[in-house]
Amino acid sequence: MLQAGIVELPNVGKSTLFNALTKTRKAESANYPFCTIDPNVGVVQVPDSRLQPLAALAKTSTIIPAAMEFVDIAGLVAGASKGEGLGNKFLANIREVDAIVHVVRCFDDEDVIHTMGGVDPIRDIEIITTELILADIASIESQIEKGKKKARSGDKEILAAITLMERLLPHLNEMKPALTLEMDEDEQAVLKRIFLLSAKPTLFACNVAEEDLADSESNEYVSKVRAYAAEHHGAHSCIISACVEEELVDFSDEEAAEYLSDLGIEDSGVSQLIRASYDLLGLASYFTAGEKEARAWTFKRGMTAPQCAGVIHTDFEAGFIKAEVVAYEDLIAAGSRAGARDAGRLRLEGKDYVFQDGDVTEFRFSS
Repeated sequence: MLQAGIVELPNVGKSTLFNALTKTRKAESANYPFCTIDPNVGVVQVPDSRLQPLAALAKTSTIIPAAMEFVDIAGLVAGASKGEGLGNKFLANIREVDAIVHVVRCFDDEDVIHTMGGVDPIRDIEIITTELILADIASIESQIEKGKKKARSGDKEILAAITLMERLLPHLNEMKPALTLEMDEDEQAVLKRIFLLSAKPTLFACNVAEEDLADSESNEYVSKVRAYAAEHHGAHSCIISACVEEELVDFSDEEAAEYLSDLGIEDSGVSQLIRASYDLLGLASYFTAGEKEARAWTFKRGMTAPQCAGVIHTDFEAGFIKAEVVAYEDLIAAGSRAGARDAGRLRLEGKDYVFQDGDVTEFRFSS
């Protein structure tokens, strides 16, 4: 299962957010730096409003959402790339995840300590980005030195890696993340083998005060983060309020909906963050729906029908024959699979079909 790692400077609200995401109290949350030391890992359900209508159509009461993992990683300080604070542990943990959710503080509160002495989300972003880039520079310099010795054999993969790393080095020295270097598809494939920290896709989570949730556009910090993330990282941002989400942990769905309505918002920030992280990882969902259950299955965008069948069971992929597919919107409009078939919306797709988010399917396979 792919993982998104939650990172921040110490004491910005990350562990509180992790507890809200996982609906647990696993991560210690306190008003002092480094209350998270060892990473906490939690599996969370991906909110999907399409499952309930599918369950109703299939006449089942069992709903199984897609899931993904979040990792609560120790807070970082300037100098982490040189081992300061929990730097070595932080960088080792972040190297293991597939994407980064960077929590930045976008609220003022004298009662909540900020390790840098004041609130400045752009400064905070740059501190973490700088440490990731410095670690990448050290890694690349080491890989180039080792690679040149191996390249004497004429290994094309090593030569391609060295060529890309030599192009990356001046880019990183300008304090630009590896992910923002313009690369073709072949170079993107090489980049994955180099395992750079600043090459990981990133989402910025703006942690705001409760009173800013209904009108986050008026929050000056949020506006700055959105502009900076887009310009310097090619990244998106989302809005959360860790303190509000912590309150919602113990609420029922009905109580949570009423609480959010009183705040003037329709959806939990955590729900939006999960969906945005799912998309950040390049993940999407297809569905199966029958009498036993309505279920969302996770697949990587670009996967073919046999590969998606293998998500359910390897035997499905090995014996794949056809996939009977209908788009979610078409199925709901038709009212049933039979109705979708009569309307010409139900299709038989073969091995080359690339699955789309929202496909509802039944696989045909030989055992």
